[in-house]
Amino acid sequence: MKHTLWAVADLHGAVKDNRPMIDSIAPDNPADWLIVAGDVAERTELVTEILSSLRRRFATVVWAPGNHELFCRSTDRHQGRAKYDELVAACRSIDVLTPEDPFPMFHGVTVVPLFTLYDYSFRMAGMSVEQAVQAAHDRQVVMTDQFAIAPFVDIRAWCWDRLAYSVKRLGKISGPTILVNHWPLVIEPVEKLAFPELSLWCGTRHTRSWGARYGAQAVVYGHLHTPGITTVDNVPHIEVSLGYPREWRRERPDWRWPYPVMEVDDGRP
Repeated sequence: MKHTLWAVADLHGAVKDNRPMIDSIAPDNPADWLIVAGDVAERTELVTEILSSLRRRFATVVWAPGNHELFCRSTDRHQGRAKYDELVAACRSIDVLTPEDPFPMFHGVTVVPLFTLYDYSFRMAGMSVEQAVQAAHDRQVVMTDQFAIAPFVDIRAWCWDRLAYSVKRLGKISGPTILVNHWPLVIEPVEKLAFPELSLWCGTRHTRSWGARYGAQAVVYGHLHTPGITTVDNVPHIEVSLGYPREWRRERPDWRWPYPVMEVDDGRP
């Protein structure tokens, strides 16, 4: 009997037409696991509702946050880092694993949910952060993060805190891994975006070596809404996004979603 580690990202559950797609996510085997690599929804209540429904279907659900889960308004009770803490507590209440929990092992491979954010280091050479952000504003190519996350927290400082925290935990793992992050760990897939200004909100150059350094059989990510595989240092970086209806309704030949990151035959019929 085959056990599968499936992966999805960018479910955007507040979008009405995405709900049937989310409802269709199901295991082939009750022992299957599911990775959810961020952007489930914006409101914590809806994130919890969707993850709880997925947890009822899969033996284990592993979640890594995306930028949309972190969106805040000035009237919200939890903002910035406190919003993330609220999400972690909500996931723990429904038995969904987070980047703050012990890393689970799927048939001898450690599944590592990460939360790295971005630090604007994916920018054009010779530009300061301030110049790059201003250039994006001038071209009117700015991600919502700049209005729904940045006013509530120092993004770069939080990113660097998360990098240090993640490296410390990654260094304690022995054996093969599957790294899970909402933002890509390498810049190559970001360079394919139609608007290069968007790269500012798409990751950090400090994670580039992580796949090879930490024994990754695969790196799973989302965020870009351009599903596919990019191989860097012999490690496949797999984007597993659903995205918005206008995107997932396009022809995607030979692409499986949810994506089977790892399949193991336990030898039973």
